[in-house]
Amino acid sequence: MNTVAHPAIAFDTVSSPTALPAAPKCRDLADLVSARVTQEGVYETDIPGLDLFRVDAPTPCMSTVYEPSLCVIAQGSKTVQLGDREIVYGALSYMVSSVDLPVNGRVVDASPENPFLAVKINIDPAEVAELVLQLGDTAESGEPADCPYSACGLCVAQVDMGILDAMTRLLRLLDSPTDARVLAPLIQREIIYRALVGEMGARMREFVSADSQSNRVSRVISVLKDRFAEPLRMRDLAEDVNMSESTLYHSFKQVTRMSPLQFQKKLRLHEARRLMLSEGLEAATASYRVGYESPSHFSREYSRMFGAPPRADVVKLRGETRIGVPA
Repeated sequence: MNTVAHPAIAFDTVSSPTALPAAPKCRDLADLVSARVTQEGVYETDIPGLDLFRVDAPTPCMSTVYEPSLCVIAQGSKTVQLGDREIVYGALSYMVSSVDLPVNGRVVDASPENPFLAVKINIDPAEVAELVLQLGDTAESGEPADCPYSACGLCVAQVDMGILDAMTRLLRLLDSPTDARVLAPLIQREIIYRALVGEMGARMREFVSADSQSNRVSRVISVLKDRFAEPLRMRDLAEDVNMSESTLYHSFKQVTRMSPLQFQKKLRLHEARRLMLSEGLEAATASYRVGYESPSHFSREYSRMFGAPPRADVVKLRGETRIGVPA
């Protein structure tokens, strides 16, 4: 894992006086997750876009790609490394990823008696934009003006009773499929609304505001995600979003905490890993598929990122029974 250039941001939410009223509701949420997931893993539920997580012991640092989502930790804690930034968060806090982001993460607080438990819903940026239009200027911003990470695409805030209550109601719908078909989309929308009018709102609105730098970076990220195997041409990317190359580079690094080239490389390596795991491709074939011209260069970068050469890493992953790092 890369050296952290900035101090970790820790949220000691349990000791915060404003968090204490939310603690019983968070316990209720943990009980609901624990009752549904009795073994370690990442579980897709019958409600589209709702996933549950359980981990029974601390995990090693592992790489993954976060999609736009909102995740509430009901019990336990974890760290997430995004470029040069490390985030520590646990129960009574929640995380929002506004764009696709390659990260390293590890669960740090978990045991069989008190497992790490979390709930995640996917976020549709179009729905966020629609809600922002509905809200207009009525939502107040809770974002500190001097926050050094105000443009970052991944952020954590203390969870409030509104989000906890809505998330609890959403999980209870799993017991009533008929109700879930109608009510689940409404509650998921409510959760996004609660985030927008809370501490996270200013950052989330920034990513769907058409004229903002963050929105332009999110459009570049979409291009890189769809065309990561192609050579990176900063001039073309900058022209597409009406920015100078230097401004795009600076803004991109603010959002992702890495350069566009580093971002593209991580996407390539994750896709190559997926191709080897799910489609059984050999390392050389996968490397060409994602845009590498040299298999040896690919193998070096793969080993640096995942901690083992491609073949050994894939063999290990196929033999593991435990799921890696939850989102």
